[in-house]
Amino acid sequence: LHNKNTEIHGRRIIETWKGSTITVVEDPVPPEKMLGYVPDTSWDLQVGFVTPYLLLGETVLPPQVSHILNVAFGVENAFPDLFIYRTVSILDHPDADLLQYMRDCCDFIQQARREKGVVLVHCNAGVSRAPAVVIGYLMSCDGQSFEDAFSLVKSARPASSPNPGFLEQLRNYKLKKKNNFWNKLPNDVIT
Repeated sequence: LHNKNTEIHGRRIIETWKGSTITVVEDPVPPEKMLGYVPDTSWDLQVGFVTPYLLLGETVLPPQVSHILNVAFGVENAFPDLFIYRTVSILDHPDADLLQYMRDCCDFIQQARREKGVVLVHCNAGVSRAPAVVIGYLMSCDGQSFEDAFSLVKSARPASSPNPGFLEQLRNYKLKKKNNFWNKLPNDVIT
């Protein structure tokens, strides 16, 4: 499986998933040789305030941020001395298993919440992976329905558009919850 992403500075990367191995390389094709591709190197200045302790976006770091959940793949943590980071590398592909990462993401957000911190969740563009993780968090830890969580995330960050595979997994996540799936999760993830 291959997935191409463009970082905020226009650098294009290719994520390749073969079996259990994922590699990230820079796309060697110069932008002028790519038909239909125009790199967007403008700063993404919109940060979505989902809840008082949970933000969604890229680039801009509001002063209240204490924790950063980086769910991009191949994106280094830019300010390791200034924030508490958790990196959970998620491939932005419809076949990627988003749910396998939810416990780790929820644990980190809950830890920050217990510490009275504010978490910024980001990925390469703040469009697919980060919104999907925030939707999953709202469903699993705040008890929201998929529809309510999706609506809240979309209101906070209108550019949010999780890939179709993530959306399907999140809709099914709700169904698993109804079928006592949550009994298998540790209590601190649910509360």
